[in-house]
Amino acid sequence: MSNVVKNAGKRKAGGGRSKRSLPPFQSQVLEWKGKTHGAGFRFGIIVSRFNQSITDPLLKGALRVLGEQGVGPEDIEVVKVPGAFEIPGAAKKLGLLGRFHALICLGAVIQGETPHFHYISTEVSRGIGQLSLELGLPVIFGVLTTDSMEQAIARSGNEINKGAEAALAAIETAHLYRTLK
Repeated sequence: MSNVVKNAGKRKAGGGRSKRSLPPFQSQVLEWKGKTHGAGFRFGIIVSRFNQSITDPLLKGALRVLGEQGVGPEDIEVVKVPGAFEIPGAAKKLGLLGRFHALICLGAVIQGETPHFHYISTEVSRGIGQLSLELGLPVIFGVLTTDSMEQAIARSGNEINKGAEAALAAIETAHLYRTLK
């Protein structure tokens, strides 16, 4: 009998399959969760240089969280691309190398006076989402799509910014993918 089946219904701290305290019939529902420590995993980060005043803090936030969660610098590779449009292509190349447990895509597309924003944000979103399915590994969307520079600054400038949130999502989802193998 597999370990997962044997332990079905037992709460696993920080991850795995567990029952939660829920209303009657819902308490019988099993839930899968990833853990939040990153030791033993390798991460690729793809970051856009365009809007660098926004993307640099996103990258710093992601690197900080990965380090705080036990990921060593030797288990992180950063690829810098010219703009957000290039993120999915570079992420695919990185993912095909087969040495990462998750990829983190960071960028910023800010609304301007032309429809360019909509074309770029749509294609980047679609490309990143498709990659996760194609590669069979977590490809995390950490690309800001904002109406203004002020909104982008607000999402990139504080201690827990969207880069940090993307790194946490990458760790948890990498654990989940490993558990569901």
